Amino acid sequence: CTARIDYKKAYDSMKHTWITECLEVSNINRILKQWLMGDVVSGVSTGLVAIMQGLAFSLLASLPASYGLYTAFFPVLTYFLLGTSRHISVGSFPVLSLMVGAVVTRLVPEDGPPAMIPAFTNLTQDQQRVLVASSITFLMGIIQLAMGVFQVGFVVMYLSDTLVSGFTTAAAIHILVSQLKFVLGLTVPGISGPLAIIYKLFVQIHSTNICDLVMSVVIMVVVFIVKELNDRYRAKLPVPIPIEVIMTIIACGISYGFNFTERFKVEVVGEMVSGDGGVEAFPMAIVGFTVAFSVAKVYSIKHDYAIDGNQELIAFGVSNMFSATFRSFAASTSLSRTAVQESSGGRTQIAGLISALMAMIVTIALGFLLEPLPRSVLGALVIVNLKGMLMQFTEVPYLWRRDRIECVVWVGTCTAAIFLGLDLGLAVGLGVELLTVVFRAQFPRCSVLANIRGTDLYRDRKDYLHIYEPPGVKIFRIPSPIFFANVEFFRNKLIEAVGFNPLRVLKKRNKALRKIKKMLQQNNYHITEIIKEFLRVDVEVYIVSCDAHVLETFHRFAFFDDEIQTFMFYPTLHDAMVQVTETNQSSNYKPMVRASQTKMRNDCNVSAGGKLRIFIFNYKLDAHFSSC
Repeated sequence: CTARIDYKKAYDSMKHTWITECLEVSNINRILKQWLMGDVVSGVSTGLVAIMQGLAFSLLASLPASYGLYTAFFPVLTYFLLGTSRHISVGSFPVLSLMVGAVVTRLVPEDGPPAMIPAFTNLTQDQQRVLVASSITFLMGIIQLAMGVFQVGFVVMYLSDTLVSGFTTAAAIHILVSQLKFVLGLTVPGISGPLAIIYKLFVQIHSTNICDLVMSVVIMVVVFIVKELNDRYRAKLPVPIPIEVIMTIIACGISYGFNFTERFKVEVVGEMVSGDGGVEAFPMAIVGFTVAFSVAKVYSIKHDYAIDGNQELIAFGVSNMFSATFRSFAASTSLSRTAVQESSGGRTQIAGLISALMAMIVTIALGFLLEPLPRSVLGALVIVNLKGMLMQFTEVPYLWRRDRIECVVWVGTCTAAIFLGLDLGLAVGLGVELLTVVFRAQFPRCSVLANIRGTDLYRDRKDYLHIYEPPGVKIFRIPSPIFFANVEFFRNKLIEAVGFNPLRVLKKRNKALRKIKKMLQQNNYHITEIIKEFLRVDVEVYIVSCDAHVLETFHRFAFFDDEIQTFMFYPTLHDAMVQVTETNQSSNYKPMVRASQTKMRNDCNVSAGGKLRIFIFNYKLDAHFSSC
């Protein structure tokens, strides 16, 4: 037999397939072209910012300015290969730089002999400081790599946004004070430890260099105004105005032309080098990763892609270890630098490679042009870039209104980090936060629920004006697991919600009186016993929304008996209410009546049947059930 072939249909199908493939290739080429162009523009813009911040943040680390350029180059190379975020700009971060500087000045003080370390032999002071900074960075990288390999990235969950905000705000205060010596042209001895910030504020302030001060104030005002214009006209500007670079070039030219070093005793950056504390490393590793991961998470959500916390730990660990071998100091990310990279069109880490390439060019070929740059200019640029962190003070009133416990965490962390130092402040903040977790678990916010008329919804009766509470029914909700530490609190709150103490009723019954005295002597109330106290005075108890594994635990520990049975448990609150309504026809419960026709009832009513009903809502139990 012969088969008839529809050549026209076959041709049309081939044509459609070929056109579709061409369109797909065209779209891919167009996307690659757009992304590549965006990454190039973004890389140049970010590179200019990274160079300026690298120079400025090296002062925070108490290192020669040229080593900040190394931190803008080497960590980017390994993060490009191992990182999972497409948008963060890897490099120096002011808080980490300050923490590195605290270790550096402690081991190699400005005045006085350095620590007795064999490796310091025959090294200049700058070389000793670079060795300390690179060593602590390498150890920080080892810690981050180990945490990533052993999949412990979850530890950053213990650093809440509130704690990080309070900590970085305190760090901004330290950074501000540390840069005053450059802005004012002072020589301040290296002071570290608790209350060091107070000493730095008042040491040698009478010896201010007027030239440094005037130049710094002018630069800060100009940079601040232009940055505000960049933010206001962000949608109209193709790229932000690189005002830091412009002011740096102008300051270098003026300083060189008028010989500020000789005429006004202005301290400059000096020779640009080109070429190739153990306990403190742990908080540095945690802080560096926490900040980087938080920023990466913001942009991953915005652009709809996933990041891996453990892989990020590995990426930053390897980056810090690799860069430390080339005399770089600790790297993380900067929110302002990342914002520039993303807003100027950066789509991938190719933008990071281009910014790193610019830092390398400046390091190798153009560094000598920055030698006349006054250090007060770098200090002024650092202070201007602290605006975002210092504005976090405005969160305090909002936290006080929303959650006062969170406000305590913020204020406690910030205050401790300011006056005790960043390392001790972080430890205090963690301690305060863990105490708040214990407090929330031990003293949860219990509530009595009532029905929103016309619905099957039950909400806290204190939050609504027009809500219906069925006579003779109490719905009690405890939002946290019940365990040995809060079982007594649960019992007291339940009695308070019901409106009477069942023990006082049981005292009138001789048989129950003996059991109550025994419990009072033992001073130990159990969950089975609490429910039975109500059952024995004819109060019905219903437990709703109970997890399946909790029921399994009840069966395993022989929770059920002749008094407490499985029919007391209901899957939802509304199911239990329907059951009560059906079994008690004499009840006045009318859920469909309009809310405006009723008033909220606060008293404890008993139904016509003579029984009070209690609902325990959202019942949870943790692993300590056996001890309860």
